[in-house]
Amino acid sequence: MAMGLFRVCLVVVTAIINHPLLFPRENTTVPENEEEIIRKMQAHQEKLQLEQLRLEEEVARLAAEKEALEQVAEEGRQQNETRVAWDLWSTLCMILFLMIEVWRQDHQEAPSPECLGGEEDELPGLGGAPLQGLTLPNKATLGHFYERCIRGATADAARTREFLEGFVDDLLEALRSLCNRDTDMEVEDFIGVDSMYENWQVDRPLLCHLFVPFTPPEPYRFHPELWCSGRSVPLDRQGYGQIKVVRADGDTLSCICGKTKLGEDMLCLLHGRNSMAPPCGNMENLLCATDSLYLDTMQVMKWFQMALTRAWHGIAHKYEFDLAFGQLDSPGSLKIKFRSGKFMPFNLIPVIQCDDSDLYFVSHLPREPSEGTPASSTDWLLSFAVYERHFLRMTLKALPEGACHLSCLQIASFLLSKQSRLTGPSGLSSYHLKTALLHLLLLRQAADWKAGQLDARLHELLCFLEKSLLEKKLHHFFIGNRKVPEAMGLPEAVLRAEPLNLFRPFVLQRSLYRKTLDSFYEMLKNAPALISEYSLHVPSDHASLPQK
Repeated sequence: MAMGLFRVCLVVVTAIINHPLLFPRENTTVPENEEEIIRKMQAHQEKLQLEQLRLEEEVARLAAEKEALEQVAEEGRQQNETRVAWDLWSTLCMILFLMIEVWRQDHQEAPSPECLGGEEDELPGLGGAPLQGLTLPNKATLGHFYERCIRGATADAARTREFLEGFVDDLLEALRSLCNRDTDMEVEDFIGVDSMYENWQVDRPLLCHLFVPFTPPEPYRFHPELWCSGRSVPLDRQGYGQIKVVRADGDTLSCICGKTKLGEDMLCLLHGRNSMAPPCGNMENLLCATDSLYLDTMQVMKWFQMALTRAWHGIAHKYEFDLAFGQLDSPGSLKIKFRSGKFMPFNLIPVIQCDDSDLYFVSHLPREPSEGTPASSTDWLLSFAVYERHFLRMTLKALPEGACHLSCLQIASFLLSKQSRLTGPSGLSSYHLKTALLHLLLLRQAADWKAGQLDARLHELLCFLEKSLLEKKLHHFFIGNRKVPEAMGLPEAVLRAEPLNLFRPFVLQRSLYRKTLDSFYEMLKNAPALISEYSLHVPSDHASLPQK
């Protein structure tokens, strides 16, 4: 009981103590604290509103950037689609262009009646749109031009040949008189070759080419080795050969210059000046390339120039003109200078006969279709000039009287010469013109070369050249050509050889090919005006030929 009363009293006391009216000063700060809290809450709310605005602006900016990126991506996708469509269209156009080009070339390769004259089987190399639609002068104009401008050169050539042959005979005889038969090369009689002796020279000044064969002193001999004799040679060395110096009995003993006393101004062609009297059996000191058994072109050029100079000094008092070397890179390029100021160039070319044939090895011949210089001084160019002269003579016997084959060659050579003076030399030479004519002579019937068909044959010759230029292929007339008559007597090794492409340099030198092709078509374009001009006015540049 007492415990229950105690508990009731304790509750009443506790309630009285906790009544707020008994302690009023302890709660006087409550309203102030609430105002501060409210103020802080309002400030925090304002901050939250500002942050919300900032976030909304940031979200709007990001949304704008995203939209811009999506727009750029869309534009890039559209551009890619457009580019793909354009590339596809370009590819289709290129394929279509190539198909048209292939069709055009196939169409051009078909024989053209205008060029073939109805003989497609005989002349498969001609065809297409001939001469790019360019027209040549008619028959009457060509005939008038030939009579007034070209025919007169034949008489001048005959007088020039007669004058030079007499002088060269005297010069070579003087050279022989100065040589020691036991130690020096033996010089034989000259051989006339090229246009002056084939009666188609038209360019001025008239230029004679004379081969001068020479042989070694006994007991030595020359042993030629052709490029097609089984040894492996590069493509650019085809048409060349090497000349081995051996004893006639096959023994490689020392030269007899070691047993004979030579003068100070004498030079043994089998040994250099500083290599006289080699040891017996030592072939390294022969007049060949260093450490070689093969004849050296540079040594021969030096000897020939020295020999000609000495021979001229011995007979100069008999003539009223001077003799000088023309081109330093050609051993026999000479020039007769008259007191009147006129001059007469000619070439004496030292050559070596290939066995018993009419093939000759030459050290240097500018007109031959050889690009660049030989890779080695032991490389000798093989010339078919004598065979070409024989073939033209043999063909002439079967052609009608007054045949126009040489007239075609003369006119084409005249046009090429004038064009070269206008635009400079190109890769096309008169030798290429003659090669094309030789092919046509072999393919055409004899009756097709009548004088009245000059315009048709000239047009055909130029068509043949154009086709060869476009194909970059013009085969040498003799090498590998089994259609050459057997009566020519060509060596079997030459007939069995692979055909030699004279236009091979055009495959390797694109700039030279482009220049040559442009020059060729420019020549055709200028042909009518040039022929008309020279038909009305013939230059009087024929030099008189003084006598001894």
